[in-house]
Amino acid sequence: MRIKAIIPIIALALALTLPGTAQEVKGTLSMSLEECIVKALRDNLGVAIQVLGPQISAEGVNVAQEKFIPTLSLSARSSNTENASYSYIDSQSESTVDKTQNFTFLNASQALPTGGTFSLDFTGYKTTTTRIGNTINPRYGTTLRFNFNQPLLKNFGPKIARREILIAKNNLGVSEENLRNTLMTTVYNVESAYWNLVYSIENLDVRRQSLQLAKDLLEKNQRSVEVGTLAPMEVLSARAEVATREADLIQAETQIQSSEDQLKLLLNITEAEDRAYEALVPKDKPTYVAKAVALEEALAAAIANRPDLEISRIGLESDKLNLTYAKNQVLPEVNLSTSYSAPGIDGTRLIYDLSPIDPDAQVIERIPGGFSGAIKQSFKFTYPNWNLGLTMSLPLSNIFSRASLAQSRLNLRQAMLELESQKADVYLEVKNAVRSVEANYKRILAYTTARELAEQKLAAEEEKRRVGMSTNYMVLSYQRDLANARISELNAIISYNVSLALLEKSMGTNLKTKNINLSDYAPGLD
Repeated sequence: MRIKAIIPIIALALALTLPGTAQEVKGTLSMSLEECIVKALRDNLGVAIQVLGPQISAEGVNVAQEKFIPTLSLSARSSNTENASYSYIDSQSESTVDKTQNFTFLNASQALPTGGTFSLDFTGYKTTTTRIGNTINPRYGTTLRFNFNQPLLKNFGPKIARREILIAKNNLGVSEENLRNTLMTTVYNVESAYWNLVYSIENLDVRRQSLQLAKDLLEKNQRSVEVGTLAPMEVLSARAEVATREADLIQAETQIQSSEDQLKLLLNITEAEDRAYEALVPKDKPTYVAKAVALEEALAAAIANRPDLEISRIGLESDKLNLTYAKNQVLPEVNLSTSYSAPGIDGTRLIYDLSPIDPDAQVIERIPGGFSGAIKQSFKFTYPNWNLGLTMSLPLSNIFSRASLAQSRLNLRQAMLELESQKADVYLEVKNAVRSVEANYKRILAYTTARELAEQKLAAEEEKRRVGMSTNYMVLSYQRDLANARISELNAIISYNVSLALLEKSMGTNLKTKNINLSDYAPGLD
């Protein structure tokens, strides 16, 4: 029996000595507000998503600018054509064979800022034939050609030609402001969650102090009942108060967990980090310093710095550009086109003893030639050719229907009204934020006085109870008043800090006051 009793003890001892079976001792992750903000801006998923926006828009600008990159092309083609010969003049054999090689030595095209295009073509060919009567065989030809096309009304002008680029740059500006807005919102959310966690922890301390006061009073009452100086009913009321404050304590502990989870979500705490630490503990304590904010200065800062207003301004510029484009598109199409070319031809010259078309003619001499001769003629413009043309087109839709133009005007009007509406909303938001800062500071002063008076009242009531001039009910009541006064004071201090953060966000200055640069989180931006 003794052996059977010892075996479980030995097994338990061996299990405790095995690696990994001992309970890990978790520490606490202590972070300041500044550290939380830095980590959130670095690891927050919402920020990571928005960081990609400017990069995508920057590539969109590059794509739009490719319009003005010259296009170059080269080509070569060879063909062999054999046909039956129906005339002795064509060929001395039953068929004729023509071999042709076509070359595009260079084809370059360039879009111009004025809306026109300029192109340069340098082409060539080589033909060989079995037909009789040719005095040059094989024959080499080249052509150097310059082409210029320019719209004079519709699609004319640098702004129209660069419209896609300007729109893409505006989109890039919107992406940058969206990123800035995300950073500002994230900073505010971290500040709010951080101070809410601080409030939850401080609230727990107040609840613990309140519970301890109730327990001390219960202990005193129990001793008084034991010596017969107090009725047992007083103990029941004290116990009931202890139970109530224990419930408040449980609720405060739950609130800490919820506030901690909210901050961890913003910081993107990984599962490994969450398992490694038992709790996230703020380093900073709630403080308050009076800050005077003039409404007009705050409003001016908001108008100048708010990302949402800047996004609307950029959108307004895009709508103006679209209206300019729509006005241009209803104009007649008047295009100027001109070209200047220089052909060249060379090859092997054939000298016959008779007429070249005589079937009995024989080649008595060959004077060699090639591409070099044709190229010289083209580049020396030996045989210049040119043409100049003007074309005009007037679609009937431009006369009877101008829906796109009307739509662009309405879009511009709508954007202007939306910007004014946003400014009104910003004014109200800033005004409320300034008012909230002022009110919360006054609340701090009032609740601080109330807390000090509650402490004095409780101390006086406890002294009265000690000499038999008060009851447990009154002492418990004053304890609750003191706990509520401490919580109200704490709430006012936290609300003041959060309202300051909200005011900075409303003015669009919270990144600047914390020395946070956009380029630190999106390289290439400022």
